[in-house]
Amino acid sequence: MESSVAAAGFSALSQETRLNLMRLLATRGASGMAAGELASKLGQPPSTLSFHLAALEQSGLVQSTRQGRHIIYAVRFAGLRALFSFLTETCCGGRPDLCGDLARLLPEDQPEVHMTPAFNVLFLCTHNSARSLMAEAILQQVGKGKFNAYSAGSEPADKPMPEVIDKLQALGHDVEQLRCKSWDEFTGPNAPRMDFVITLCDVLQGQQCPDFGERPVTGAWPLPDPAKFTGSAVERATMINELYGMIRRRLEIFVNLPYASLDRMALKKRLDEIGDSARAPA
Repeated sequence: MESSVAAAGFSALSQETRLNLMRLLATRGASGMAAGELASKLGQPPSTLSFHLAALEQSGLVQSTRQGRHIIYAVRFAGLRALFSFLTETCCGGRPDLCGDLARLLPEDQPEVHMTPAFNVLFLCTHNSARSLMAEAILQQVGKGKFNAYSAGSEPADKPMPEVIDKLQALGHDVEQLRCKSWDEFTGPNAPRMDFVITLCDVLQGQQCPDFGERPVTGAWPLPDPAKFTGSAVERATMINELYGMIRRRLEIFVNLPYASLDRMALKKRLDEIGDSARAPA
């Protein structure tokens, strides 16, 4: 295990609610517990608990699986064992058995349920034909498996903007699954549970965003609408290039935030700072 990975794991455990979560989950072993039951036993709001569970999952210490309409969480004992083994692997000149080997305190053969250790991120704009599609494609590439990217719009267009698709293809992005879709697809009981919802336009044509529940951390990254771009083909291509760069820079900051050590309020603040063009890096 690399030092950075171990540091992220210990950082995730250094928060009291997360520590209590791990202790409670450990009582159930591989069978795990539903998110609602965890919230009830710990006396925490579901949105707060979901955030902490996502951070632990991101650090490889918790795993989740969907059973019907419920998400079941369980301790990932292999990850926990590796974390504590990291502390003792150099003990006594390569003889960890002489200093107790903390890894032996953990069960040896716990079966693991299906894991989806990733944050779900939904990007919104009015027509879901340019900005939000760019963000979806870019995050899928730079997220390195730690993020699942989605996009939608309040009034989705018939098809993506051709210049946007051409740009993404030219830069090696997978565009096969990109399509314009309504945000209604993400509000039903079987829709993916979002951890982040980020709007990319100033106003969604005066509409109120749907209720995505209390779980998501929300942010606003207002960006220019390419549908309003005017000028020659060369000028439009330049504008698309600049828009792509603005979105990618924000997402490169976003994927590298220290999620394990941030609570919801701190993360919301960082999200807003990323969206503030005055603070965004050039």
